[in-house]
Amino acid sequence: MEPTLRPLSPHLSIYRWQVQMVTSILHRLTGIILVFGTLMVLAGLFALAMGETSYAVFQHFSASPLGLILLIGWTWSLAFHACNGLRHLLQDAGLGYVTATFVRNGWLVIVASLLLTILIWAWVIFGGAA
Repeated sequence: MEPTLRPLSPHLSIYRWQVQMVTSILHRLTGIILVFGTLMVLAGLFALAMGETSYAVFQHFSASPLGLILLIGWTWSLAFHACNGLRHLLQDAGLGYVTATFVRNGWLVIVASLLLTILIWAWVIFGGAA
């Protein structure tokens, strides 16, 4: 095959990272994480249905450092995916396409998802739900 003189398509390595790129990639990633987190919740429901011993094993795993990391990560993924989905819904309505607004809303989604995760886990820990 002969080399062509046509320009090659740009690749991610030449782009400067922007919040819009990060939120787009994270939206896809959190969608995948939500699937696996939902499987963990389903495992808890199955353990509950199988009896006290099975559920005690699930509780022990959920309280372990790995279990807590998975649950907190799933919570953040849910919060981020919901906030970013709301941002996309507003954009579908024609709002937020000015560049400054677009960038601001991306940062708002990131901050709001972190705050929601902190609030949910503060409620779980201090509200007696843990």
